[in-house]
Amino acid sequence: MCGITGWVSFDRDLRASAETLNAMTQTMECRGPDDRGTWIEGPAALGHRRLAIIDLPGGRQPMTVTTPSGTVALVYSGETYNYTELRAELAARGHEFRTDSDTEVVLRGYLEWGEELPERLNGMYAFAVWDGRRDKLLMIRDRMGIKPFYFYETADGVLFGSEPKAILANPLARGRVTLDGLRELFTFVKTPGHAVWDGMHEVEPGTIVTVDRSGLRSRAYWTLETRAHTDDRDTTIATVRELLDDIVRRQLVSDVPRCTLLSGGLDSSAMTAIAARQLGRQGETVRSFAVDFMGQAENFVADELRGTPDTPFVHDVANASGTDHRDIVLDSHALADPEVRAKVIRARDIPAGFGDMDASLYLLFRAIREHSTVALSGESADEVFGGYLQFFDEEARNADTFPWLVRMGRHFGDDADVLRTDLGKRLDLEGYVADSYTKAVRGIQRLDGESDFEYRMRRICHLHLTRFVRVLLDRKDRASMAVGLEVRVPFCDHRLVEYVYNTPWALKSFDGREKSLLREATADVLPQSVYDRVKSPYPSTQDPKYAVALQDHAKDLLTRPSHRVFDLVDRDRVARAAHREAPQITQASRRGLERTLDLALWLDLYNPELVLE
Repeated sequence: MCGITGWVSFDRDLRASAETLNAMTQTMECRGPDDRGTWIEGPAALGHRRLAIIDLPGGRQPMTVTTPSGTVALVYSGETYNYTELRAELAARGHEFRTDSDTEVVLRGYLEWGEELPERLNGMYAFAVWDGRRDKLLMIRDRMGIKPFYFYETADGVLFGSEPKAILANPLARGRVTLDGLRELFTFVKTPGHAVWDGMHEVEPGTIVTVDRSGLRSRAYWTLETRAHTDDRDTTIATVRELLDDIVRRQLVSDVPRCTLLSGGLDSSAMTAIAARQLGRQGETVRSFAVDFMGQAENFVADELRGTPDTPFVHDVANASGTDHRDIVLDSHALADPEVRAKVIRARDIPAGFGDMDASLYLLFRAIREHSTVALSGESADEVFGGYLQFFDEEARNADTFPWLVRMGRHFGDDADVLRTDLGKRLDLEGYVADSYTKAVRGIQRLDGESDFEYRMRRICHLHLTRFVRVLLDRKDRASMAVGLEVRVPFCDHRLVEYVYNTPWALKSFDGREKSLLREATADVLPQSVYDRVKSPYPSTQDPKYAVALQDHAKDLLTRPSHRVFDLVDRDRVARAAHREAPQITQASRRGLERTLDLALWLDLYNPELVLE
């Protein structure tokens, strides 16, 4: 796992711009604390920061191959889980290898298969290939968008990086945010290709972006397609388990210490239990980690989103699977610490709006990094198997909008309430969401004979797999890589995604519960308590001291009435929330304070040019 960046400028020799490339590369230090490397040849410049996971001495980058007609150079971030099979195939075709790294397999694979390479890869990756034989850059991202990848067109080429900060370190990139960027910040719709920063784009998942002297072109090599599912229930359950066993086995491969993220929910428990069984056969013990909050288990209060605390279920799994387990217990002071808030915003490059859930994730990963370099996560199982409450909520299912917005609106209120009224009118967030939804559902394929209900559920599943999950994957990647921790996501394996997506909803929920297929496929390794547990989202602190700390920070901000944040948010609303009595602090007002403090700190750290007209 690493951080990549680069610059292609067809009108200049970039050897004179080594200092700028170094600055771009340096921004990726957290993603790659183990090594750095740069390479420049004519119009192309590549930078790399390395987190060493496989072949620690041999995987240095940028990695190059000299051919009679030019140099082919690669910067690569991620893991290719089928690299041993690909290596054997390439060796049989005459390729010779100098290292044991998956990076060299990807490079040699490009030499052999060209743009058909990504269709052969199983993994999470974002990589760029400069093909000096044709003076062409290729930017390639994994199918599900697990690894981030951004680019910014220039007058004579392109800038790119794992994160916006790498691109913004180049003077050619303007740190500007328009109304359209603010719309993306406040709507939670994750428009494909949108990067918030004006002029910047994401390489979309499953896509190859090619840049040469004739311009920039984009081609999807993978999309989520509708296919008929003919397996019966027992065969489907067995196939899911076979896939999970193979996926976990592949993703446990590492030359550095690894662990699992354990929440006590079905997803992470099944993954941890399978990993424990597989490693147990080799005489190894799985390490597992869970986040908890001071006093949460003892003082937990059930609400609409979370019916049970995680910790008892976490311990049931740890005991049943014999993991080497550790709870990471956080207090409200750490969660509300402005320094932690700043680290989260620097990791994301935007004020993303997850509040204490962002802070706790960052602090959890920071604590884990003291013990492990690789962690397996249960992320995306809810999207794949149909686990969220909105899948079973009639209002959310029947609404002509993104179903998660219905649930979130009930619990958190309207995110835009914190904004100035005049700005809210210009943004027209309601119209933005409606347009985004129309585009998102357009083109979702329907099976011949598929009922209206099954097709509606197919659309809901498709929206979660192509919009919602990308928000969570980006959040997890940025928070983990900010501390040099690689997080792998077994449930994002494209084979599993394709197979389960095409199972009818009646099969996904055959027992009337969420994630029926996953529950039955892993029943033999789950404690009964977890088998019976109802879905509970990622935890959030209930400690009233956290909300009081937010109020104190907001009061301090209010003493600076000229702060740029008040060009965006309604100062009077912030003041009312900051001075509200503690028992009257609602989820909506707490979220409003978090968003205001995030925006203010982002403006301080990045000083973006805001275009509000």
